[in-house]
Parts: sequence; structure tokens; C-alpha cells
Amino acid sequence: MKKNHQLMTRRRFVKGVAAGAMLASSGMMGRFSWANSNLKAAELSGTEFDLEVSPLPVNFTGTASTATAINGLVPGPILKIKEGDTVTIRVTNRLDEMTTIHWHGIILDAEMDGVPGISFPGIEPGETFVHKFKVVQHGTYWYHAHTLHEQTGMYGALIIEPLDQSDEPEVDRDYPVVLSDWTDENPIDVYMNLKKMGGYYNYQQLTVGDFIDDVSVLGIGNAISKRLIWHRTRMSPTDFSDVTAATYTYLMNGNSPEGNWSGLAKAGERVRLRFIGAGTATYFDVRIPGLKLTVISTDGQRIKPVVVDEFRIGSGETYDVIIEIPDDKAYTIFAQSMDRSGYARGTLSPRPGMQAVVPELDEPVRLEPVDMMGLMAQENAGDGAMVMDRKKPNHSRAEYGPGVDMRVDYPRANLDDPGPGLRNNGRRVLTYADLKSVAPIPDQRAPTQEIELHLTGNMERFIWSIDGLKLNEAKPLHFRKGERIRVIFHNDSTMTHPMHLHGMWSDLESADGVFQVRKHTISVQPAQTVSMLVTADAEGRWAFHCHLLYHMAAGMFREVVVA
Repeated sequence: MKKNHQLMTRRRFVKGVAAGAMLASSGMMGRFSWANSNLKAAELSGTEFDLEVSPLPVNFTGTASTATAINGLVPGPILKIKEGDTVTIRVTNRLDEMTTIHWHGIILDAEMDGVPGISFPGIEPGETFVHKFKVVQHGTYWYHAHTLHEQTGMYGALIIEPLDQSDEPEVDRDYPVVLSDWTDENPIDVYMNLKKMGGYYNYQQLTVGDFIDDVSVLGIGNAISKRLIWHRTRMSPTDFSDVTAATYTYLMNGNSPEGNWSGLAKAGERVRLRFIGAGTATYFDVRIPGLKLTVISTDGQRIKPVVVDEFRIGSGETYDVIIEIPDDKAYTIFAQSMDRSGYARGTLSPRPGMQAVVPELDEPVRLEPVDMMGLMAQENAGDGAMVMDRKKPNHSRAEYGPGVDMRVDYPRANLDDPGPGLRNNGRRVLTYADLKSVAPIPDQRAPTQEIELHLTGNMERFIWSIDGLKLNEAKPLHFRKGERIRVIFHNDSTMTHPMHLHGMWSDLESADGVFQVRKHTISVQPAQTVSMLVTADAEGRWAFHCHLLYHMAAGMFREVVVA
């Protein structure tokens, strides 16, 4: 496994160096991204905006390709608007196929939300659609295509300034940091490869050598038992990500690791970094070696400050952090993919051109029995090996049909787990239990309805669903307007799913029913149950889905009707 990991890293490095050299020699680096701190050139502000969607030649990997750009930029321009304003955004489609823009986490009318087939028909080639809405919130948000164009570069930062500035932190610099994944493959080909074989891009599958290593540590009996656990679930302990650095190059503000996005930051300065999880199929684990991160908000909502070394950000989520620069040195912003196959990185430094040491990728880790829980795991007091308690019943996966290959009978409800790959790594890692809103819960009514949703799938066949049903097989969820509803997720898979409800806030609850934090995207870990409260105050038809694009495309999607 380690050998494959090193080969993968080396291959991506060589490709990235080639791409960087090619762009540098042509003088075109800045045309393709927000290169090297040139964020002001990519920033638009005001109440009226014109956005044009068009193809753009790019080269992130040493191979010429075509991105879907907004105003000629990948990511698109930073849009800065103000709470209380009414904004008008004209989006013109210069592609040869339909496209859309969704305003992620923004409270607006359903017909302005930008989801084709749900709230509007999409923007056809040559057409202009006018989005108009009053801004009723503030914080860090983003926008993106609600089609496969999201994979090809169609996304950007959306920063909303508060009406009341008195509570804003005092900082010397303020940078959006958009984390994304790029592939030279056609996104349809990526999807079809996954349909052929769910582990198509997983180059870290277990080998005979791994089994021999387990035998040497656990003994033959426990090593075999360990394999049988995963055989029964038809999953792999290396199933962290569907798509990996086998095809992905990870980007920070549109720059590959070798392109090295950089921002100025001098000794004594306080810097606000607005991290945006724009990964199509990627969770990133973020840290800045040598600096503490003070997390002050998530999904645009202020929280009580939490000081950490590292945090995980899922597709759709945003986190704002404050850092203090102690000296005139360079510091690396390091964002490794959850499966440890690659990373995005950038640099904060007092002068342009400086670089800091880039950390080695953490060693790939495996999922643990706690991440599948179909049979309860317990510690063997003799040698510390994990064994399975077979006294408890296990429902047949036929309960949901052939599209479901696993059912978690006894999910865990804890929010204090940083998640697979981050446990006991020697660093202080942010968890959902750390997230506590500054503001009290706006709607303190008890829920009048509970809805349980099982996040289900079949990894081998790459079928993803809710309650065993794909979007085209399921009836819409109906929320009565004005009702307070509890939604309970049960993750019946060994993959983490970032669940995103459009048009309404999701109020995350602790395991004992206490309000934690208001979010618009909630990650549900493997074998975990998570609950949230929703006030159905937005009339219309809304999307509710996993924000991993290929999971959404494969069926983990529901329509919500509020009436």
C-alpha cells in the first residue's frame, strides 16, 4: 500500500511540474485561475452582476484540457454583496449545452435557486437567466453549477458583508480559499467508470502483503475475522473516496500544488481565511503547520471560537478561521484528501515567491469497525484486536433490495469523533461537537414531525440512494409550511455523506437533543446517526441531496415540497 501511495504522489508531482512549467513559460498562468494572490482582479462587488459561462482552455496537469469558466476564470469571480441589499445577477450561457448556477446556502425564492428539473428548467445555450433576490444573511458562501459542469470548474466564492459590522473580527487580511478537485477526464466518463466498478479509482486496495502484516500483529484468527467483516458488507476498509488522485489534481484557488497559490501575510498580522469545500468528490483535511487555527464560523454562521490544529471540510461546507502570523516566515496551507492520495497547497508569506516546507502526506489509514457497526465491535482484552459481537441481530440487506449492500443496525450518535483518518493523529482536530452557535436557536418550538432517512448504497454497483430508493424511484418529501420538523439521518454505508438541504436552514442537534449549530450542509460519518431541525418556512420545490456530485447523480437525492 505504501509503495502505491508513493508512486501516486510522484506521478502527480511530475504532471504538476510539467503543467506549471508550461504555464509559466507561456505567461498564461494568471489567465487560468486566481493565480498568486491576484484575488482583487477576480473580485466583483455591488448589487448588479453579469456572469458569462464559457469554455476555457486550461492545463493543470501537463495535458491540455477544457474547463467551464465564469467570466474567463476558474474559480469564477469572488462575488461580494451586502446583507439587506437586493441583488440582480444575469447569467449568460455561452456553452453548447444547458447549464445552471446554484447559490449554495442562500435563502431565496425557489425559482431563483438554480436546480434544473426542480425549481427551473436550466439556462439553454445563448440564453440569459436573471437571478434576483434580497440578501437576508451574511458570511462565507459559494456558488456552483448544479450539473456536471461543477466538476469542470464552474464554482466561486460568495462573500456577504453583514449589515452590522460591530461584531466582525478585526483582521489585517482576508482571503477566500476555494478547495476543489480537477480531472482531465470527461465527468461522464468518470461516472461511467464508477458504474463499471465502484473502486475504479481506488489504488489503495488491500493486498496479500497487508493480510500477512495483519497476521503478524493480530494472529491468524483475528486477521481472518477482520477480513470477514468487510466481506460481509461488500465494502473495503479503504473506501474513503470514490474518486482519488488516480485522476484528480487538487486545487487551491484554481492552482495545482506546483502552481502554489500564495497570499501576503506579515509578522504580527491577523489573517482571516474563508475555506470553501468545492470538492466535487473530495473531503479535505486542512492544517497550517506551525500555526493554530481559530475557527469562528461554519456555513456562514458565527460560532464560539475553537482553537485547533486541523479540520475536515466536506463538499458544500465552509469554515472561517483566524490565524496570527508570529514572524516573517512562509507558512504552507496544506489540504490533503481524506484518502491521503493527494493534496492541495498554498503559501502565506511576507514577500511574493517565498515557500515553506510542504508536509508529507499522512500514511493512508483504513476504516475501522466503528465505521460500519453492522455488527457491534468490541475490544478483545487479550491482544487489543477488534472482534465482532455476533449476539446482536443483523438485518438482511434484502430489506431494501439489490441496490443496498449494507444496513447499520446500531448506529452511533456521537459528534465528538473527528472521523476516519483523523482519530488519534497527535493533532487537535475540530469535531461537530466543538461547533456551538453564538446566536440562540431562532425557532425554539418542539418538532411536530420526525422523518428518518437512511443513506444507502451498493458500492460495487455504485448505486447511491435514500431509503434504498433513487431519485427517480422516490416520491417527494412533503413539509407543511411553517412546520418544525426533525430530520434524522442514518448512514448505512462506510462512506461519509455531506447532506445539503436547499432553501432552508439545518439546525444540527447533539445526541441528547441540544441545539449545536446552524448549517446548510451536514456531514454524516459512516455508521452514524445525526439529527437536525428544520423550519419549513420556504414555500416551493427544493433539492435535498448528498453533495458528493457522483453520489447525487447516482441517486442520493430527494425533492422536498413545502406547501
